Amino acid sequence: MTVITEASIKELAGFKSADTPVVSCYLDVDGRRHIRAKDYLLELESLKKQLLASHPGQNFDADLALMSDYVATHLDRHGVRGIAMFSCAEKKYWKVIRLPVAVANRLSVNQSPVVGPLEAIVHALEPLGVLLVDRQRARMFIFQFGEVVERTELFEALPREYDRRDDASRGSREREQHHIDELTHQHFRHATEAVFRLYQDKGFGRLTIGATDEVYAAVEHELHPYLRERLAPRLHVPVTANETDIAKAAFGIEQIVELEREQAAVTKLRDAIGAGAKGTAGLGPVLAALNERRVATLLVSNGFEESGWLCSCGALAVKGPKCPLDGEEMERVDDVVSDAVDAALLEGAHVVTCEGNADLDVHGRIGALLRY
Repeated sequence: MTVITEASIKELAGFKSADTPVVSCYLDVDGRRHIRAKDYLLELESLKKQLLASHPGQNFDADLALMSDYVATHLDRHGVRGIAMFSCAEKKYWKVIRLPVAVANRLSVNQSPVVGPLEAIVHALEPLGVLLVDRQRARMFIFQFGEVVERTELFEALPREYDRRDDASRGSREREQHHIDELTHQHFRHATEAVFRLYQDKGFGRLTIGATDEVYAAVEHELHPYLRERLAPRLHVPVTANETDIAKAAFGIEQIVELEREQAAVTKLRDAIGAGAKGTAGLGPVLAALNERRVATLLVSNGFEESGWLCSCGALAVKGPKCPLDGEEMERVDDVVSDAVDAALLEGAHVVTCEGNADLDVHGRIGALLRY
């Protein structure tokens, strides 16, 4: 079973089959919505009927049989909410990726695996560092795909404070309070050092902190500059919260962070187009830029599909059948947007999949920041 990583997505995108189509299937198997296996098996059957109806005369029996067999007899749903299956039976190509997040049901054919949804998942759920801290305790987590992948805890007890003191002992009380304050700030330093070690050892994209206003201010001051630059919106759960509540709150922060990242990329695209430099939008211009290998970042609205044309030389076009590069006959494909994502990944471009971004939709649901 393939693990979802940037490398595995690039490997999938690199498989090409000019003469025999690759069948790609994304299936929601989330037990919260599909309690019985029968429920998602019926969904798969519905997808198969739609595919066969839209491709009359084509034979996908071997590929669809592999998918049905895997879902019916080999799927273990423990920790799995979605699956991605890719098959080209004639070339003995078969890949399955188990996903810890739900996906939109989809069954399609193309000359290579459809990897756009995987790319969207990877970028939407970058590892998130979480620090919950009070004056004595710190709990650190790394969340990815809504699950805890790393955790560590720190507890440093403070001396007891005595309330029954007379005025003559005021100096002693003040010295004790000063000592407690020093130990508290030492605890904050230890907590932020532990977070930085976790960042160095395991890595995460952004950091969110759950703490009172006073503690948050003190902890932020102690953070390494690298982490301060990566601060995400605050997490509003106490240090004593259970992991279920922490995970739920962290997932909300992940979604906010991803929306911010998407909007920043779209704003950069919009500004580049407005300035007439290093930015283009619309399917035709973007495909032309990909053909010229000028794309640095490809932005695509999630779920965007259009038919188009693909040449054996790798060129893509909205209209065919003549290749714009070598004049050869091109082949019509069901989803040229998927091929555009593949081409971008293979050229080392960054791909940003946007969820319902109106600014990108206005620009034709696809755009590109250019190298030159």
